[in-house]
Amino acid sequence: MPTQAARTTHDALFPGHVPTLDRTDPELVEIFEDFAFDEVLAQSRLEPRLRLITQLAALIGAGALSEYRVMVGAALTGGVTPVEVKEVLYQAVPYVGMGRAYDFVHATNDVLTPANRRR
Repeated sequence: MPTQAARTTHDALFPGHVPTLDRTDPELVEIFEDFAFDEVLAQSRLEPRLRLITQLAALIGAGALSEYRVMVGAALTGGVTPVEVKEVLYQAVPYVGMGRAYDFVHATNDVLTPANRRR
């Protein structure tokens, strides 16, 4: 089971969410959550909003579309505005290219306008 600090941070960013890998890979989830939501944060000098913005940029750069989609929701929960989410994405285009950013634009729009989700 993840540490109390990791559970508290996870629950604040993802209210009511249980990781899908929790059923099949609970040990991996525990290791990741302890690292990402406890150990790394204990050393962080960034305020939470800036940290979430940085995480979005890193996920775009890594091409991690599925995790990016989840983290956009967490960023919005953590106080990042929709305009800031879009700005991170727009700023990434010259560095990762429009071909890579294109799917992230659609994912961002899906999260920000759920009624218009692409089928």
